[in-house]
Amino acid sequence: MAEKTTIDHIRPNVEDAGDRMHKVAILAFDGVVPFDLSIPCEVFGRVRAPDGAPAYAVCVCGRRGAIQTRNFTLRAPGTLADIRSADTVVVPGIDDVERDMSPAVLASLRAAWKAGARIVSICSGAFLLGAAGLLDGRRATTHWIAAAELARQYPTACIEPDALFVDEGRLVTSAGASAGLDMCLHLVRLDHGEAVAADAARLAVAPLIRDGGQAQFIRQAPPRTTAGLAATLDWILANLDRSLDVRMLADRAGMSERSFARHFRDQTGSSPVQWLLAARVRAAQELLEITPAPIEEVARQVGFESPITFRSRFRRIVGISPIAYRRRFQTQTA
Repeated sequence: MAEKTTIDHIRPNVEDAGDRMHKVAILAFDGVVPFDLSIPCEVFGRVRAPDGAPAYAVCVCGRRGAIQTRNFTLRAPGTLADIRSADTVVVPGIDDVERDMSPAVLASLRAAWKAGARIVSICSGAFLLGAAGLLDGRRATTHWIAAAELARQYPTACIEPDALFVDEGRLVTSAGASAGLDMCLHLVRLDHGEAVAADAARLAVAPLIRDGGQAQFIRQAPPRTTAGLAATLDWILANLDRSLDVRMLADRAGMSERSFARHFRDQTGSSPVQWLLAARVRAAQELLEITPAPIEEVARQVGFESPITFRSRFRRIVGISPIAYRRRFQTQTA
C-alpha cells in the first residue's frame, strides 16, 4: 500500500494571510508530478516582502480524498473550489500526457480564467491548459521531449520548444523541472520587484535569470536516411574536419548540385548546408563534454575555419556559448 503523505504545512500560510495577500493555488490531481508540485510550494511559500511579511498565501488544492501520484498518495488541504478565488493558479506536470484529464479539474481552470486569475503551468502541465482550451491562439512551451506532441494535440497554439518559459500575460508556461523554478522566480520579480526576487533566488540557490533555453539540454542528431544518400551522410560525419561544400558532396553522390539538393531535402527534410551545420555543432558538443581541447581546436576538428564563426553558429543553435556549454556539461574525467 502506498505511503500517504499530507501537505497541511502549507495551510498556515493561507490562514494567516487574510485577503490582502496574493493567493497562489497549486493544483493537485491524480498523476501529478510531485517534483513539479513542490517547486511553487517552496518558492512562493518562502517569499518575503521587504517588511518581512509573507508575500503570498499558498495552498495546494485538489479534489477531496486521496490524490494518487506515481509513488505515493497525498491529500490536499484546499479544494477545487478554492482555485476559483486564486490570483495565480499553478498547474504542475502530469505523469502521462495520454491520461484522461479530470473534467472537474478542467472546469476549475476555466472558472479561474474567467474570474481573471493568472494561470501558469510547469512542464507537461501545459497539456491540462490545452485541454481546458486556454492555449488556443497563444504561445506556450513544455518539456522539449513533449513539445511536438503538445503541438499535435493543440494545433491552434504556437509552441516554442526551445524556451525555458513563455509569458503571455495571464498565461505563463514553462519547460520541465528546473525551468519551473525559473518561471516562478520570474513571477516573483513581476509581482514584487528585483530585490525580493533576488532574495527568493538566493534561498533557492538558483540564478535569478538563467541564460539560454532548452536547446542547451538537447543534443539532437541531424536527420538520417536509409535511402540513396545514406552512404554520403556517413562519409560527411567521418570527414567533418574537412572543408566541405555542396559541389563536393554532389560529386561524391554522383549528382548535379541541383539534383543533390533536391534529393537531400526529400530524404532528410533539410538542406545540405543546414544538415552539415547541425552535424558540426553536435560533434562540437560531444568534444566540449569529453575533452579539454581549447575552443579553437574544437572548432577546427568539426570543420569551422574561424573560431568566431564557430562561436556564433554554436550560440545560434544551442542558445549559449561553447564556453558556457562546457562549464555546464563537461564530464568529470574530461
